[in-house]
Amino acid sequence: MNTNFSRIITLLRKEQGISQKKAAADLGVSQALLSHYEKGIRECGLDFVVRVADYYHVSCDYLLGRTADKEGAILSVDNIPDGLPVESDAVRTAGPALHKKLIVNSLHVLFDMLQRSENAGVTAYASAYLSLCIYAVFRTLYAANPKNLPGLFSLSDDTFRMAAAPGSLKELAGLMLLCAGKPCGGYEPLSPAKAPLLLPDQLSREYPLFAASLLGLLKNAEDRLD
Repeated sequence: MNTNFSRIITLLRKEQGISQKKAAADLGVSQALLSHYEKGIRECGLDFVVRVADYYHVSCDYLLGRTADKEGAILSVDNIPDGLPVESDAVRTAGPALHKKLIVNSLHVLFDMLQRSENAGVTAYASAYLSLCIYAVFRTLYAANPKNLPGLFSLSDDTFRMAAAPGSLKELAGLMLLCAGKPCGGYEPLSPAKAPLLLPDQLSREYPLFAASLLGLLKNAEDRLD
């Protein structure tokens, strides 16, 4: 059994507020065995996977981490809504179209959360980190074509190479400190009362058009990092 299964069944149970004892009884196993499944200590049979899928009203593919959609849909460029208008047919049909939708739609959710956090530091560090990531990608693509004029950027190539990654990590570190309840850069930490509730079902209710994109992006990122 893959490692996603134990993580996801635990998340589903807690998300729905079901005790481990009740879930075990409803699924026809002992609490100790369910605990082992949730911790990844024991592997279950396919019949139990199907029972869990029926119990939580999700697909087996979702339980196994093959899709971020609970009903089992595989995200494609055609079934994800546009967060922003697509500029041209060429952009719409290009290979990166799916990634564009995932990123743009996810940004809608992120910036709404930043606004609701009412924390200037969190917004500043998050925006700076994202801006640096976009800058680094754009500048790298710009440098790939020798016909692009060298005068667009004030930073030298050597400075860019040496500073881009550390700079973005510094902004991310500032964001992480504020979200961990510690002051940074003259900013007050994020209040726990203002921290967003990000359970999958909550995301789907609050952002029905964009939640699938965000969850899909998270899955893709973890697949690359794993």
